[in-house]
Amino acid sequence: MLKNIKGAIFDMDGTLIDSMWIWENIDETYLARKKLTVPPNLKSNIEHMNFYETAEYFKSKFNISDSIEEIQKEWYDMAIYEYSHNISLKSGAKEFLLLLKEKSIKLALATSNYREITNVCLKKNKIYNLFDSIITGDEVSKSKAFPDIYICAAQKLNLNPKDCVVFEDVLCAVKGAKSAGMTVIGVHDLYSECQWNEIIDYSDMHISNYNELMTAI
Repeated sequence: MLKNIKGAIFDMDGTLIDSMWIWENIDETYLARKKLTVPPNLKSNIEHMNFYETAEYFKSKFNISDSIEEIQKEWYDMAIYEYSHNISLKSGAKEFLLLLKEKSIKLALATSNYREITNVCLKKNKIYNLFDSIITGDEVSKSKAFPDIYICAAQKLNLNPKDCVVFEDVLCAVKGAKSAGMTVIGVHDLYSECQWNEIIDYSDMHISNYNELMTAI
């Protein structure tokens, strides 16, 4: 499946790095500061949204008086520290990226995260320079439930979408990447455990860690 691939597009959170727990903690901390509790369906309601959409949702859902920009800034300040200090790569991720580079496969990162947080995290884990292109959520208007960010990533690599493989860890993103006409590999993450069977169904291939792919290309 990977023998003829010319480009690989990676999500960051939950795919290359173990970080999804941070956003649950930020949601809980933020709402606690507002003397609000986390509703049971919050995760499923916001997982497909980018940051601006999530801030809009919070402002409307919880009747928050702060502006959307103020909400985002508070989240950003909490996140930047964690990504600078406490986030690590998933098992085998760096080794697999290095192998792809050795095989002259172009690499792109397509994340809904902020540009600065993304850069800080990639540099902290010493993989920033491995990517030929990095696309963040502020560069596309639609969430990962749509193909836009993946098509943008392929264009920046000067590749046809059919020549790219996408690595994603949540169902809506897997579907978005598939709708872009790309091969999709589902990456297991505890945060999306409840979706895993569906991720398997929609993906062309699925892995528990990157060591499984070291002999696949």
